[in-house]
Amino acid sequence: MSITPVPKLLAVLAGKAFERPPVWFMRQAGRSLPEYRELRTRAKDFIAFCFNPEMAAEATLQPMRRFPLDAAIVFADILLIPQALGQDVWFEAGEGPMLGDLPDLKAMADQIEASTDRLANIGETLRRVRADLEPERALIGFAGAPGPLRPI
Repeated sequence: MSITPVPKLLAVLAGKAFERPPVWFMRQAGRSLPEYRELRTRAKDFIAFCFNPEMAAEATLQPMRRFPLDAAIVFADILLIPQALGQDVWFEAGEGPMLGDLPDLKAMADQIEASTDRLANIGETLRRVRADLEPERALIGFAGAPGPLRPI
């Protein structure tokens, strides 16, 4: 019987010390890899790219093939969460993310159950990446939380 190795990142979080800390890149897919740039051209827009499990999994795994990183960060965008809750979200070329008016709390609360289905492709991306990622390498995701509703 084989024992599945605990990813270094998870071991460190549990208190184990290593000679070197675990390494990962926050924006590791990024625009610097030519294979990422080529893959990106196949999606109609950035949101469609994030919601395509095959493409998002590939974007997540590309830097893992090039570098000896201890963890992969799932290719997605934090703004998919407000979009799933009914806020308009789009990306303007040369500008970045744009947000429509914030829906009222009741409207967002009414979207919570449906948002699970709207974000299901992200779960599929996670399943694909975990299946292809070596067990000793961690998979990092992220989640959103309420932010300021006014400029700070």
